[in-house]
Amino acid sequence: MTLDQIINNLDLEILTAPKEAGEITPTSGYISDMLSCVMTGAKSQSLWITLQSHNNIVAVACLLDVAAIIITEGAKPDEETIKKAAEEGVTLLSTSQNSFYIVGKLWEMGLRD
Repeated sequence: MTLDQIINNLDLEILTAPKEAGEITPTSGYISDMLSCVMTGAKSQSLWITLQSHNNIVAVACLLDVAAIIITEGAKPDEETIKKAAEEGVTLLSTSQNSFYIVGKLWEMGLRD
């Protein structure tokens, strides 16, 4: 499944335009709000689901080359964080749904790793 399909199926708000979202195929998912856990547990090209919306999420996403960050529960990064993410090519997505719901939907869609 592509990032485009995920965005459409979960009705995610795009905060930074995904580069070629129709060609990005996330390979796994990871859920955590602890940056240190993400740095040791998330895989390259994974979807990272978090409540965090501060600028450090961009640095971690770049370090790991994540496919996208889904920010849950209506949390929104400030303009500086969105700008930095866009400059670094990090796709930021937002939803009012909670993390548990998003992970469950991703599981139903077939993202099982």
